[in-house]
Amino acid sequence: MKDMRYFPRAGLAELIAAIKESGYRVIGPRVEPGQGGLAYREIAGVEDLPRGLSDEQSPARYRLHPNGSQRYFAWANTSSAIKPFVFTPREKLWTVVRKEGRLHFEANHEVAKKTAVFGVRACDLAALALQDAHFLRGAHTDVFYRARREKLLLVAVNCSHAAETCFCASTGDGPEVSDGYDLLLDELDDGFLIRHGSTKGAMIMTDLVTQEASPEQISQACAQGELCRERQTRALPEASRLPGLMQRLESPLWDEVAERCLACGNCTAVCPSCFCHREFDSPLLNGKHSEHWRDADSCFSEDHSYLVGEVVRAHTRARYRQWMTHKLATWVEQYGRTGCTGCGRCITWCPAGIDFVDEANKLLSAEEEA
Repeated sequence: MKDMRYFPRAGLAELIAAIKESGYRVIGPRVEPGQGGLAYREIAGVEDLPRGLSDEQSPARYRLHPNGSQRYFAWANTSSAIKPFVFTPREKLWTVVRKEGRLHFEANHEVAKKTAVFGVRACDLAALALQDAHFLRGAHTDVFYRARREKLLLVAVNCSHAAETCFCASTGDGPEVSDGYDLLLDELDDGFLIRHGSTKGAMIMTDLVTQEASPEQISQACAQGELCRERQTRALPEASRLPGLMQRLESPLWDEVAERCLACGNCTAVCPSCFCHREFDSPLLNGKHSEHWRDADSCFSEDHSYLVGEVVRAHTRARYRQWMTHKLATWVEQYGRTGCTGCGRCITWCPAGIDFVDEANKLLSAEEEA
C-alpha cells in the first residue's frame, strides 16, 4: 500500500482524458449490445463504463443486474481478456507477389497502436504474463505480438466482487493484483485509490489531482479484497497434485465429460492464456499474389491435430483430455506454472455447463482412491 493516493469518483473521467491525451486509444469494459455481458471494447469516456451493474455467473450462465450503487467495477470479469489486443484473432503475416518471373516476399508492416486497457483484473494480468512467456521467449520472439505488447498501457482494478465461477485464490493469481500493471485502482463507494507500477503510469498520474490516501480508505480497500477472496467457493487441487492427471489418461471419467462436451472451443476462445493458432495461404486466382495469414485456433478443432495425413485426436475425449492435461500439468514443464489463472470463464461460457474445476478434482480424487 506504499505511495497510495486517492481521488474522488469524478476524477475517473479526468484519468481517462489524461490517458487519451497521452496518445492512447482507451479500451474498457462495455455492455455488449444484444449480448447482456461485458467485453473489452473501445470507450470514449467514463459514460461508456458499466455503472451500477454486477454480474451473475454460473456454469453456462452470465447475467448483468443493477446493484443500486455508483460503482463502475462491481463485477468479476468480462467475456474477453487482454489477449485479443496482443494476440489478435486474425492477422496477415506476409504477402507473396510474382514480379518479373520471381517471387517476392513482403512482410506485413502494420504499425501497432498505443492501447490502454482499463479495468484489467488480476487473473488477466497473470494470463498476460503467460502469453509473454510464450511469444517473447529467447530467440523465438513473435514480432507482431511484441510490437503490440510494447504499446500497451494497463490500468488494473482490484476485485471487490467474486462470481460463483471465480477460483483465482486457489491458483495464487488474485483477487488482488500483485504486479504487471502501469496503474492500479481500488474502487471505493466515493472514489478510488490509485498507485503506479511503471514509469508510464507515473507520468499519467502527474496529470491527475490526488491526495494522500487515509488509513481508513486503505483499510476499506483491503477488507473488500479479503471478502472477495472468502467468497470464492471453487478451488483447483494444490499445484503439487496436478501432475497426477498424467497418471489418469485412461480414466473412464474422460468418457463421461466427452459425452457432454460439444467440442465447440468456447472454453479456449475465452481463456486468457490459450494461444493455439493455425496458418494458411490465401492466393488470388490470377496466380500473381498470395497472402499468408494466422488465425486463432483451438485444440478442440479436428484440424488442429492433423499430422501427416492423420487426425491424432479424432474424438472429443482425446481433445478435452489434451486441453486439461496441458493446461494443468505439462504446461508446468514449459513455463514453470500451470496455464490456468482462475478466471472461471471456461465454466461460465461452456454451453454444456461443464465445470473445469470440478472435473479436475474428480479425476485426482479417483487417482487417490485407486
